[in-house]
Amino acid sequence: MFDLIKTIRPNIWKLKPYSCARDEFKGEASVYLDANENPYNTPFNRYPDPLQLKVKEAIKKVKGINVKNIFLGNGSDEAIDLVYRIFCEPKEDNVVAIAPTYGMYSVCANINNVEYRSVNLNDEFQFSADELLAKTDDKTRVIWLCSPNNPTGNALNSVETEKILKQFNGIVVIDEAYIDFSSQPSWSKRLKDFPNLIVLQTLSKAWASAGIRMGMAFASEAIIALFNKVKYPYNVNILTQKQAINILGDKSEVSLWIKTILDERGKMQKELQDLKIVEKIYPTDANFILVKVTDANKTYESLVKKGIIVRNRNTVILCDNCLRITIGTPEENETLIKELKKV
Repeated sequence: MFDLIKTIRPNIWKLKPYSCARDEFKGEASVYLDANENPYNTPFNRYPDPLQLKVKEAIKKVKGINVKNIFLGNGSDEAIDLVYRIFCEPKEDNVVAIAPTYGMYSVCANINNVEYRSVNLNDEFQFSADELLAKTDDKTRVIWLCSPNNPTGNALNSVETEKILKQFNGIVVIDEAYIDFSSQPSWSKRLKDFPNLIVLQTLSKAWASAGIRMGMAFASEAIIALFNKVKYPYNVNILTQKQAINILGDKSEVSLWIKTILDERGKMQKELQDLKIVEKIYPTDANFILVKVTDANKTYESLVKKGIIVRNRNTVILCDNCLRITIGTPEENETLIKELKKV
């Protein structure tokens, strides 16, 4: 049986968070003389809402998730780091993850001095829940799953994922940065079923807003309260909040972008199949394709000389001679294929 209190670091449970001026007063006023702000240069002179409530209301309308179940951070990386800071005791606890996967899970583990254990995916880039669970012990606090996975692109098996959620008594994080490009449903719809679940999403991919740095974490009210307890008071600036509200209010255009990218993804897969240097194209549920070529280093360098940048994943485990190709505009994709034909 999952017990949240037993999962939290004792010092975090006892922590009395910093109370900023905007925590103590909520609402609208005509005169603000409480936060030592400069009275000039409106609106940038004012501290932003520390809980980003207007942005969360916009997310609620789009995703159907209650405001109290939403945490917003400086990219998903902030939420990833907070998971370690809240749940993992340095030098004592460990986490388990699949491999290959998003590199920030291991980087944050190293920064926070937490042991990082990985289990290799199989030839189809899927995992066994039993293998992951076998890697855990009484000091394992978190299991990391990325679905659709990066750099492989595929959605993880939902049956195995649910098995992890039911059998592991710690935190399970499912990173859904690419979920808008997948046909599989989001795990955020099942927060009530799993009190140990944290779902990560972002505005960086489908919402075309990587530059504003806004990541989202969805979880139980109790877990979100912990995130808000530990985060820095004004972690999301006013410019990011304003732009997030703007982009979230234009879902129709975002839907068109997604459709275009998915159409282009299908075309790219067909074009890549006909290239002599391509050995394998892996199934994808994301806005990128992982492609195995005869010589990844040579192909990558050839493209760089032409001013075309893809991601060389040749040194990543299970990704020998693989390139990760993001789906661009039709013109960009055509330029890439044209140059790959010359390699």
